Amino acid sequence: MDGIYILSGFLVGLTVGVTGVGGGSLMTPLLVLAFGIAPATAVGTDLLYASLTKTLGGWVHGRRGTVDWKIVGLLSMGSLPAAVLTVALLKFLALDEKTLRGLVTGVLSVALLLTAAALLLKDKVRNFGRRKDGMVFELHHGHLPAATIFTGVLLGIMVTISSVGAGALGMVVLLFLYPRHAPVKLVGTDIVHAVPLTAIAGMGHLALGTVDLVLLGSLLLGSLPGIYIGSHLSSKVPEKTLRLILATMLLIIGLKLVFYR
Repeated sequence: MDGIYILSGFLVGLTVGVTGVGGGSLMTPLLVLAFGIAPATAVGTDLLYASLTKTLGGWVHGRRGTVDWKIVGLLSMGSLPAAVLTVALLKFLALDEKTLRGLVTGVLSVALLLTAAALLLKDKVRNFGRRKDGMVFELHHGHLPAATIFTGVLLGIMVTISSVGAGALGMVVLLFLYPRHAPVKLVGTDIVHAVPLTAIAGMGHLALGTVDLVLLGSLLLGSLPGIYIGSHLSSKVPEKTLRLILATMLLIIGLKLVFYR
C-alpha cells in the first residue's frame, strides 16, 4: 500500500467529516489529475470506497431516526435500475480507452461544476418559495413521487459514470422537492440512498475490470480515521466558509477537467 494514497484518503476523509460532502467530488479528480489513474478506474474504485465509507454514516442516521425511508425507496426505484443499465450499456458498447476517458472526464467535469453550483446555492434553494406569511411553495403531492424517481434516474446515471452527484447535488434537489422536511433528515436520507447506489455501481465497475482493489484498501486505510477526526472538528469550523472554499475548489477542478486529455 502506497503511503501517498493513504495520506490522500486521510485528507479527503477529513474534508468529508468536516463538511459532509467532497468524497467523490474530490477523490476521483485527485486520482485522475494528481496520480494519473485512468478515469474509469478512478471512478470504479471511488464508488466502492464511497459505499463502504457511507455505510457507517447511513447506519448512524438510521439509528437516530433521521432518514425518510419512503424518499429513499423512491430515489432507489430510479437510481438502482439506472445504474445497472448504465453499466450494462458501457459493457455492451465496449468503448476504447480514449473514448471511455473522454466520456468519464466529460460527465465528471459537468458533475463537479453542478456540485459547486449546488454548494453555493444551497441556502437559496432551501429558502426558495418561502414567503413572509409562512407559506412554502412545493410541488403537488401527486407529482412528488414521479419527480423523486426521475431524480433518482439522473443520479444513477451520473454517479455510475462519474462517481459524483449523490452528495451535495442530490441534497440540493431534495431540499427543493421537500422544503418542509428538516435538513438533517434530508441529509440522512441522501446518505442512506447513496450506499446501495454506489455499491451497485461499484460492483458493476468491478465486473468491468475498472476497480483497483489495492488502491481501494490504501484509500480506506487513510479515510476512515480522517472521517472520524473531521466529524469531531465539524462543529468548530464555520460551515459557510468551508462550503465556499470547497465550491471554489470544485469549480477549478471541474474547469481543469474540461481541458483534460
